[in-house]
Amino acid sequence: MDARLTPAPTRPVPARIELVIFDFDGTLADSTAWAIRAVRPLAERFKFKAVTEDEIAMLRGRNSREIMAYLGLPFWKVPLVAAHGKKMMAAEAHTISLFAGAADLLRGLSAAGLKLAIVSSNSEATIRAILGPDLAELIDHYGCGAAIFGKAAKFRAVVKAARIAKDRVLCIGDETRDIEAANEAGLACGAVEWGYATRGALADHGPTMIFSAMDEIISRVAASNCRLGAD
Repeated sequence: MDARLTPAPTRPVPARIELVIFDFDGTLADSTAWAIRAVRPLAERFKFKAVTEDEIAMLRGRNSREIMAYLGLPFWKVPLVAAHGKKMMAAEAHTISLFAGAADLLRGLSAAGLKLAIVSSNSEATIRAILGPDLAELIDHYGCGAAIFGKAAKFRAVVKAARIAKDRVLCIGDETRDIEAANEAGLACGAVEWGYATRGALADHGPTMIFSAMDEIISRVAASNCRLGAD
């Protein structure tokens, strides 16, 4: 099945998509196992609740603020946790791989003539290391080091640098905060089911569309490009 509209999408599906802005962790990179391993040392260092795998599964249905409240993690500590987490991931980037189909997805969209970008709280160096040199070169714009609730500004900066009209841009991510940031930036947003948040949690935030498989992104997004004969 192609990308499915939620009952009340916040933004309409772009008639033609020229720029796709991807989140990285949980969208292109399968970093869940790493994140589960990282929770305990981060919790010990920054004094918040160390959750079990069962609790992590339960939290998939919560938004970012609810997760912070459950962990007992005050907002002022979030940048500290994020900064240390980035250092840990950079040191262990070699243990993290892309989701199956992610490489073909990037190559397919690039071959269809779309511009590609990545906006992430992760560092550009770590993202490039996980992508590998060939895939990293397919990315036209990197907006890295975004604050937990600061993606909207990165989205705007990427769109401005790409010189693409906002109604020809699609952001794709796996968390409710990705949808919130796209809405704040006035951009359409696709949500993927294989990442962190559950489909129900994503749908409740009104993404433009929901994808359940990588090939759905190619069929829906690449088909909009005029080089493939779309309007």
